[in-house]
Amino acid sequence: MAKSDAPPTSVLLPVSGMHCAACSSRIERVLSRVPGVAEASVNLADESLRLRYDPQTVSLDDIGGRVADLGFSLGAPAPENATVELDISGMHCAACSSRIERVTGKLPGMVSASVNLADATGVFTFDPALLSRRKLREAIADLGFSASPAKDGGGAFAARQKQALQTLAAQKRALIPAMVLGALLLTLSMGHMLGLPLPSFLHPDSAPATYALTQLALTLPIVWIGRRFYLDGIPALLRGGPNMDSLVAMGTGAALAYSLVNLGLLLAGSNPAGRAMDLYFESAGVLLAMISLGKYLEASAKFKTSGAIAALMRLAPDTATLVRGDAQETVPLDEVEVGDALLVRPGERVPVDGAVVEGDSRVDESMLTGEPIPVAKKPGDALSGGTQNTTGALVMRATRVGADTTLARIVALVRQAQGSKAPIANLADTVSFYFVPAVMAAAVVAGLGWYFLGHAGFSFSLRIFVAVMVIACPCAMGLAVPTSIMVGMGRGARLGILVKSGAALQTAGDVRVIVFDKTGTLTHGRPELTDAIAAEGFPEADLLPLAAAAEARSEHPLAQAVVAAARDKGLALPAPERFEAHPGKGVAARIGGRDVLVGTAAFLAAQGVFAGTAADADEARLADEGKTPVRVAVDGALAGVLAVADTPREEAAAVVAALARDGVEVAMLTGDDARTAKAVARRLGIAQVIARVLPERKAEEVGRFMRSGRKTAMVGDGINDAPALAAADLGMAMGSGIDVAVESCDVVLMRNDLRGVPAALSLSRAVMANIKQNLFWAFAFNTIGIPVAAGVLHIFGGPTLNPMIAGAAMALSSFTVVTNALRLRFFTPRPVA
Repeated sequence: MAKSDAPPTSVLLPVSGMHCAACSSRIERVLSRVPGVAEASVNLADESLRLRYDPQTVSLDDIGGRVADLGFSLGAPAPENATVELDISGMHCAACSSRIERVTGKLPGMVSASVNLADATGVFTFDPALLSRRKLREAIADLGFSASPAKDGGGAFAARQKQALQTLAAQKRALIPAMVLGALLLTLSMGHMLGLPLPSFLHPDSAPATYALTQLALTLPIVWIGRRFYLDGIPALLRGGPNMDSLVAMGTGAALAYSLVNLGLLLAGSNPAGRAMDLYFESAGVLLAMISLGKYLEASAKFKTSGAIAALMRLAPDTATLVRGDAQETVPLDEVEVGDALLVRPGERVPVDGAVVEGDSRVDESMLTGEPIPVAKKPGDALSGGTQNTTGALVMRATRVGADTTLARIVALVRQAQGSKAPIANLADTVSFYFVPAVMAAAVVAGLGWYFLGHAGFSFSLRIFVAVMVIACPCAMGLAVPTSIMVGMGRGARLGILVKSGAALQTAGDVRVIVFDKTGTLTHGRPELTDAIAAEGFPEADLLPLAAAAEARSEHPLAQAVVAAARDKGLALPAPERFEAHPGKGVAARIGGRDVLVGTAAFLAAQGVFAGTAADADEARLADEGKTPVRVAVDGALAGVLAVADTPREEAAAVVAALARDGVEVAMLTGDDARTAKAVARRLGIAQVIARVLPERKAEEVGRFMRSGRKTAMVGDGINDAPALAAADLGMAMGSGIDVAVESCDVVLMRNDLRGVPAALSLSRAVMANIKQNLFWAFAFNTIGIPVAAGVLHIFGGPTLNPMIAGAAMALSSFTVVTNALRLRFFTPRPVA
């Protein structure tokens, strides 16, 4: 059958029968060889197969048959939901973001809607059969906002940063004249009450008309500068979705309108001196200036929350040095292609991912992994874009470029995580949705109450109305959670801790049980020679060289550990004159005219070599320590005993102790036999050991801890432990494999160090504490401020709240919340001894 020129068809198919990563890998490997299949990607965590194929070349039935031959089964294609990220402009407070979420969440086919006020973005998941992207954007536009597809990649982020800087500059240019005019207006209207002299031609007693018109002349430019509050706030109120701008517009607008009416009556000759003292131009003008100052400070602080992303973006150089034969050429980074040879000089940053083909050096990977010590690199070693070469020149071969590099994917992952929400945000979102209408109602009730029930004059009632309207601040509540998450996740990325979502960040702080996989997590994951005990009368210096020379041609992991130990010591290994492998038993070789046997006790006994009591005692002790003993015989006599083990990481015991001090229960999960597992656990101080666990049963064991009601984390290598990582409340993957991050785990520890586990938990606790501080002050501010502004204290003889003080407090509340979140940039995990 001829292959079609049409683009491949993409489907998502459920897969049943998989138990471990070996299953998913086998399906991918077999299907990738089927003619007509362009892509076969299996997600073990949600048991699905993403397939791109040419239906004219191969059918789904044929593909299903291939999968069935492997012992698995494919289901019918699952309807795929579409997810779109939009940049949303026009949001000014939490009431805006909450309204967008509520309205779009009710659209037919909408699965989930999440809007991030701090980042001005929204992520929407919907059924494309019921809802289109155009209808989604139109629904947002009907609410008074504009939405456009978010662009991917570093260029889009840089463009947004540039636009944010331009916006800040424009705000600053407008703020300076507003503050100057506001200060003059305040001095003119209130100065004579404080004893400041006014010239007679401006004094309200001698020149009331000039006094009033001068106030109007100072107020109108401020109103023009702050016209955005009216242009955005009044339409939002008319649409039935009032926001913070509506509060400002209605409060200052009422003061401005009342003052204009009094000015007209003053100019008409109605009690000029009395009406000159009943003007509230300063309330409108100074309020707008103070609120503009607060919005500028808030925007400036919010810009700093993306500093971690900007720092990561700056790691990638703008150019690369392309090597063509003997010639070198500087090219833009976006022109580098896979397979290109690139020169990285000392002090330069690695432009893209690749492998060293020439040279030796040390590379600083701290910005990606948090590891402060530069790593030695030689031909064949991998390099990550954004890391810094320190000493020698390197020539590398590019393997991944553009959006495929580790750095680019880290940036994408962190940006995605920063835009996600933590469950704790639900309270603030719910309150924010109803907050503005409730405040407007409270302002009206308070003003009318004082006028009719309190028998206060209209001026007093108006002042109460304006104070209530402008002191309320939904922005502080809306920014309390997302700003802390953005800064905290950015700081985590700088420390080599990648958190996939706000929910995962919140869960980490509640973890009370951590289940560690043993091999490759608590241990190095490779056997190493730990002991070499020579028999009595045999030269100790000859034991390891002879054993390693005999094992050099064996592929067994234990043999390779012996060989590696000899080479690390710089020992010369002569080539065997004769070599014979006995699978599962050992090896026999002739080296330098001497017959050498290396293997099990039974193997040596079968060859007529028997150990004495001392050797048996050594073997028993080594076995109790979780090590595998290997006997060595030379010329028919026992030469000694070697011990090989998968040794624990140097920091493992300290990490376990640190977690225990924090009240976290630690358990170890392994497929090894109980004797070896318990020996490792004893060395690390772990009381709970679950041994002989097959990969498919690891998730069940994790579930057993979860059923106790305690938040449970699983720490593994992210591949063999995928089912358990997905099943746990929190999955944490060790190592620098960024691919793991998008699959089964919630947290990736880029630095291959167990100290990242308590550091991740500490980061979560610090972020959650910061969020709770923000929420407390946001709610407390409004809970206390609104009743005071409404005149509750005045009922008992206390003071009222001047509208200008109320406006200043409201303007600074959001700035305070964002500034508090920025403290997380300096978070440093507690050292693990």
